[in-house]
Amino acid sequence: MATEQRIRDLLGSIPTGVFVNGEFRDSSTGATFPVHDPATEEVLIEVADAAPEDGAAALDAAVAAGPAWAATPARERAEILRAAYEGLVARTDDFALLMTLEMGKALPESVNEVRYGAEFFRWFSEEAVRVAGRYTPAPAGTGRILVSKAPVGPCLAITPWNFPLAMGTRKIGPALAAGATMIIKPAGLTPLTMLLLAQVLKEAGVPDGVISVLPTSHSGALTGPLFTDPRLRKVTFTGSTEVGRTLIGQSAHGILRMSMELGGNAPFVVFEDADVDHAVEQALLAKLRNGGEACTAANRFHVHASVLEEFTDKFVEGMKKYVLGPGTQDGVTIGPLVSADQQEIVSELVQDAVAKGAVLRLGGVAPEGPGHFFPPTILADVPDDARILTEEVFGPVAPIVSFTDEEAGIAAANATEYGLVAYVFTRDLDRALRVADRIESGMVGVNRGVISDPAGPFGGVKASGFGREGGSEGIEEYLETRYIALQ
Repeated sequence: MATEQRIRDLLGSIPTGVFVNGEFRDSSTGATFPVHDPATEEVLIEVADAAPEDGAAALDAAVAAGPAWAATPARERAEILRAAYEGLVARTDDFALLMTLEMGKALPESVNEVRYGAEFFRWFSEEAVRVAGRYTPAPAGTGRILVSKAPVGPCLAITPWNFPLAMGTRKIGPALAAGATMIIKPAGLTPLTMLLLAQVLKEAGVPDGVISVLPTSHSGALTGPLFTDPRLRKVTFTGSTEVGRTLIGQSAHGILRMSMELGGNAPFVVFEDADVDHAVEQALLAKLRNGGEACTAANRFHVHASVLEEFTDKFVEGMKKYVLGPGTQDGVTIGPLVSADQQEIVSELVQDAVAKGAVLRLGGVAPEGPGHFFPPTILADVPDDARILTEEVFGPVAPIVSFTDEEAGIAAANATEYGLVAYVFTRDLDRALRVADRIESGMVGVNRGVISDPAGPFGGVKASGFGREGGSEGIEEYLETRYIALQ
């Protein structure tokens, strides 16, 4: 458990200004905004509220630093990223506590995020030296084809509140490895982690202007002018599909390169031949990781009728073991939701399902405050018209429905506009591959409830977005392809 003195010491050491051209400073207007602890609803600290003028200064710095950074040997960029990885790991305890304070997740979850987020720096430090082109004769014998890769140019990264560190590092890592510069706009609910990361990046040797961090309470006002500035070349966004659609529209003016990691509605499909105990174990991870506030969280549980009762009973017993409370306290495994708005949305989805006939097997009612808490919840016999089956649930709520055959299971899994991730449980390898091929999703976990890996390409299809983060594919999002025709 973190002591009050430890918390005060940490908050007293966190930079609170905008980070532009290698220094922390007040916003151009001098304005600030508060960051709250979702477990207590108290103000943790005030941070600089970046204005459009700060965005312009950050883009000026990114443009000025771009040529030298692009010309920096890949090995040097790799070594800086490796130093950033080591600096981040060395401060694991600070980053974990800070994330718990501003986002609410249980402290062990935050520690895991630091380890996961840091790996993107290590992975892309290794990928930086593997950017390759090709040199081939033209098939017609008319000359030679030379293909090379170049940094895309200044980028804008807009990151969400649910993974304040990892959603940034998996954008920053490939951008720096590719030789691109980046402006980061962290979520207004959770800006502190990214400000501390800016300090680590500076200490690791990232040149001034290559990275800027702009916390703000007025996202549209800050990013709008950047979208229309012809010097900006790419936008990478993680967040809701609704906001993603708006940003894609705004990108048309500058014909910007876009990477969109948007909403999810992940099906968790349990076939009749699955190992039920293992499926339940993985269901708890897939549903309750990050308190359910994850785009990869299992959103709908489709369970074959023959194992429905067994799975549901064991799932209920497993969820009962989770402890709800402030994330800084020992033994807590589920922290608060990030905000009152999020708590209200989750409550509404549960109430809608129950009103339409779903059976509440566990939880379902938010405790009185302070804090934005919601208990682990299981809904059985959820009707087809319940909103919770079509809308993303950013909370610890699991709706369960049954199916009777493979075709029905696949159809149920695909009955969504989203296509980020799906989970399939079966002992039959042929079925696993057959189903995985037919599920409309960018990622499929077979007998696994957690699949995120810096070495794997993360991303979705349909309304879940486009582009990939991580893997060898991740760095391509920050590179342009250049073709040179040789005589």
